[in-house]
Formats: sequence, C-alpha cells, structure tokens
Amino acid sequence: MRTNALPPGSMPRGLNRVQAAQYVGVSPSLFDQMVQDGRMPRPKRINRRNVWDLRRIDEAFAAIDDDNEKPSSSWSDVN
Repeated sequence: MRTNALPPGSMPRGLNRVQAAQYVGVSPSLFDQMVQDGRMPRPKRINRRNVWDLRRIDEAFAAIDDDNEKPSSSWSDVN
C-alpha cells in the first residue's frame, strides 16, 4: 500500500497526464492537443512514465494569449 509523503494540500512537482489536465482546467484529450500544438510542454520521460513538470505547465499557461477567444457577451451587453 502506498502512502502519501507530501504534506496535506501540497502539489507534487511532477504530474501525470490526468493530473496535469486537471491542474490546467481542461480535459485530458484537450490537454493532449495543447501538448501537440505547443501550448503545453512535452512531458519528461522517467523510466516508462510520462511526467509533466508543474513549473513548466505554469509558464506555458501564463504564456497562453487571453485575447484568442472573444467572450460571448460583455458586461455592456447585459444591460
């Protein structure tokens, strides 16, 4: 049985694919697309496992351009 050595509430530095997708807030399939098109980093290969570096994910997420998507409505459209 595996025990968690990390303090409660702390994130591991290396994330698996599902964890990385959840961290960014997207589905695993969209995360895969983002890795393929370069918006998210490629994983590090550790033995037979793919592991994403949390810090590189943070950098990639910060670099995504917010202006790519137009909001469906603005506050001025509400009133």
